[in-house]
Amino acid sequence: MFLRTYVELDLPFERAEAALLGEPEAWVPRLLVDAEGRGHELLAEVGFAVEDRRIDREVEIQLGAPYRSGSATRVPLTWKATSKGRLFPQLEADLEVAALGPARSQLSMDARYRPPLALVGRALDRALLHRVAEATVRDFLDQVAERIVAAVPVTG
Repeated sequence: MFLRTYVELDLPFERAEAALLGEPEAWVPRLLVDAEGRGHELLAEVGFAVEDRRIDREVEIQLGAPYRSGSATRVPLTWKATSKGRLFPQLEADLEVAALGPARSQLSMDARYRPPLALVGRALDRALLHRVAEATVRDFLDQVAERIVAAVPVTG
């Protein structure tokens, strides 16, 4: 299954790109670095809000090497649940920052996942899981955008 979501940033491309290419601790929401039991891994909580509470799952995030694609910069990433739950699929995605003009940029996320549990999983995905995946990816991207904007120093 494929998901795409985006958000506009009130930042020039160069500043948004620099923030995205900086240390992951600055822009990955709810990031924990587990340097003990499993080596140096990036762990984060991903999820979404429902009314007045959050539904979260701990995932291990792996970041690929950033690359330029036309006039945009992409950072590949994967996440997979750290628990053994079979209903949370592994996700592959690209975070992309692109210019929208001299003072604005767009942060987007193209994500791909395969529903778990074969035929049953595809039926569940159509009924519910795809909406959960969309909400989770959108929430993650919104938080990355907030952290990128907050990480860029205000110039005056």
